[in-house]
Amino acid sequence: MTFNQQLEEEVKSKITDYLDELIAESQKMLFSIKGENSCFLCELDDMKALLGKIQSTASAYYLQSYLGQYTDKHAELSTAVQQLSSKRHGALIVVERSDSVEHLIQKGVTVSAAFTSSLIESIFYPGNPLHDGGMLVRGDSIVSAANILPLATLYAGEYKLGTRHRAAIGITEVSDALALVVSEETGKVSFAFGGNLYPLTTE
Repeated sequence: MTFNQQLEEEVKSKITDYLDELIAESQKMLFSIKGENSCFLCELDDMKALLGKIQSTASAYYLQSYLGQYTDKHAELSTAVQQLSSKRHGALIVVERSDSVEHLIQKGVTVSAAFTSSLIESIFYPGNPLHDGGMLVRGDSIVSAANILPLATLYAGEYKLGTRHRAAIGITEVSDALALVVSEETGKVSFAFGGNLYPLTTE
């Protein structure tokens, strides 16, 4: 069994476990609804949390699948995103795939450095002149930082998306690039692909 096949089986197993929990929570909710003076808001919260875990687990798997043949720096990228998330340091990282994005962005500062998690963390450290805008990654190198990306005009449910998230969606609407976003307000991580935004677990 290859690594990708093993990973796929592990993801399927984890999602199956979450679905079993979701079924159990659904049954608890049914009992709550039928009971007198019952309140099933807690069950709703539990189900929402489980659905979030399912989506995040699937997102993590697809993220690796989308990036596998374009960069070997999965571990460094994961470490950097986890550290940025834990510190609530906002970040926007664009990973170029088959389509060049150079003509789609307003180029910031050329970096031309080997990809390391510590370098990414330092670039997105609050107050660093390069922390605003998007970082462009090509293969195993950081090409540039502080790039200005095209913005999408979208809303997420009833909430208006911030500039980083709109930029992540915008660049993926016009190319096959993948964009990772860390929210400085919540520390939550998402990735954009094909013009859609997906939550991503940092576990």
